[in-house]
Amino acid sequence: MRVLIVDDEKNIRESLQKYLGLESIKAVCAATAEEALTKLEEESFDALVTDLKLHGLDSQADAAKMDGQALLEAVQEKGFPVPVIMISAHGQIADAVNALKAGARDYLVKPFDPAELSIKLRALVEDRRRENLVETESRSRRLVFRRGNKPETGGMTGESAVMRNLLASIDKIAANDVTVLITGESGTGKEVAAREIHNRGRNRSEPFAAVNIGGIHETLMESELFGHEKGSFTGAAGRRQGLFELAGNGTIFLDEIGEMPMPLQVKLLRVIQERKIRRLGGIVDIPVNARIISATNKDVETLVRKGTFREDLYYRLNVFRLHMPPLRERRDDIPLLAFALLDKLSSRMGRRVPGLKPEALDKLRSWDFPGNVRELENILERAIIFCEGSMIAPDDIDIHMPAEETQPASVPSVRAAAEKPQDEDNRDANPAPAGPAPETPSAQTLEDIEKTAILAALERCGGNRTRAAEELGITRKTILNKLGQH
Repeated sequence: MRVLIVDDEKNIRESLQKYLGLESIKAVCAATAEEALTKLEEESFDALVTDLKLHGLDSQADAAKMDGQALLEAVQEKGFPVPVIMISAHGQIADAVNALKAGARDYLVKPFDPAELSIKLRALVEDRRRENLVETESRSRRLVFRRGNKPETGGMTGESAVMRNLLASIDKIAANDVTVLITGESGTGKEVAAREIHNRGRNRSEPFAAVNIGGIHETLMESELFGHEKGSFTGAAGRRQGLFELAGNGTIFLDEIGEMPMPLQVKLLRVIQERKIRRLGGIVDIPVNARIISATNKDVETLVRKGTFREDLYYRLNVFRLHMPPLRERRDDIPLLAFALLDKLSSRMGRRVPGLKPEALDKLRSWDFPGNVRELENILERAIIFCEGSMIAPDDIDIHMPAEETQPASVPSVRAAAEKPQDEDNRDANPAPAGPAPETPSAQTLEDIEKTAILAALERCGGNRTRAAEELGITRKTILNKLGQH
């Protein structure tokens, strides 16, 4: 934790800095409000502690300096994301109350015990961390999309029959605090579905805490989920709440649950059964009440059979199963999704929202999207970059269309096909033993092989022409010319 201390009395600044240092809180000091604002612009702090009256010297220049109230107002005006604790004398309590009304989070009255400041700082930072979870969830709760020309909002986008059934299931789940397991291919929107369950539930005002199990090192995973006590391991300088505590009465979302190591599976099972957690290094059980939603793109039943996932934990997590359909099974939703994503991407990129020509939509509908909604978003992001007019044209959409005929599983590269000796295709020496002849593809011209190799490379590279060219050992310009030729 890093704290900025602002006081015009040197001995107070230094004594607070020394004491907080003993509590593993790094304190940086400033003698004036102006100096504090400079430090806030240059560094990041978890909290700001300032004296209400910053007297300075008795000169006319010092009399014009900002006091603590003015510093609080400047912090809010400039948008520094730092909570403020105000220090006041006995005769300044009314001013301190006014500071609370103006946005300060807490105050202390001189003389005060430094231990009280330490307690308030820790509580304040933990509260702020919880609020950040709520704010993050709120910011990502809705996508803006268009149906025709009418702007609307919605967490999940789609009007196909499969999506209507899915949303009906989400309504039923949201009304009951059951544990949910969401399955589906990568990129189908499993976290979006988890957030939608949370947003439609009774505890929607509580935090939504999400964690990617596959993205955390095994040694840190227990601390991230359950928290730790000071000194519980090297580097544990203070107590830290885990995500189960921070979720409160809200929702904790465990993505890629199939990646959870076996020892942690045992502890998670205990949490589900007893609704209690114990911080790493702690001796006290802490009640938890968050709804647990987990997700995976793996076949959990197969993991159970292989012995890499506990069967009892699987049944605890799989109280209600929600399967996310791949995008190729709901092609009718592609136009609505495309408009939603274009609004989102244009806002993020600071660009005007483009339209989509009917031919461009047809091109999107005909693609299978192995990467699902995530792939659609990537394609549209590239399209916005390449679009030069007000409408995205088919040429702006950088995907290759499915070949009309089934392609062989393994295709030689263009260079290998070109360099292959001609007589290698026509040898009839050392014939194979008698018996049924294996099925072989019909004879192909060099042009056919070239075309097939290019299409296969584009498919492997997700339509990325630059990567496909590198794989084939040719330039991007060459691959563009060949695409035009074929």
